[in-house]
Amino acid sequence: MCADVVEASWTDQEGHIQRAKALLENISQSGACLQFEEPVPLGVSVRFTCLKHEFVGEVRYCSYQEIGYFVGVQLAPKSHWSRRTFKPRHLLDLQELASTKGKRGR
Repeated sequence: MCADVVEASWTDQEGHIQRAKALLENISQSGACLQFEEPVPLGVSVRFTCLKHEFVGEVRYCSYQEIGYFVGVQLAPKSHWSRRTFKPRHLLDLQELASTKGKRGR
């Protein structure tokens, strides 16, 4: 889980490039979830940039929840994320948190 503002872009059905800011909600090796104020069409290729890192992937889902549209992006093979190449400013690693709590309980 993380929270970082990203710049995103995609091409709409009319061929126009759409740009929007989004909130990077979570990221994994093969995918990411972005929160937008507007829907993003399924199947489009989306690019998003956070700091100096660019990721590319395909929109797999877009669902509205109380605070915005949550968009699932399957990252392209050359765009896979790893902690070594990019660490979001606000990253919460649940595995790391669980192991830290386990060590304190001993």
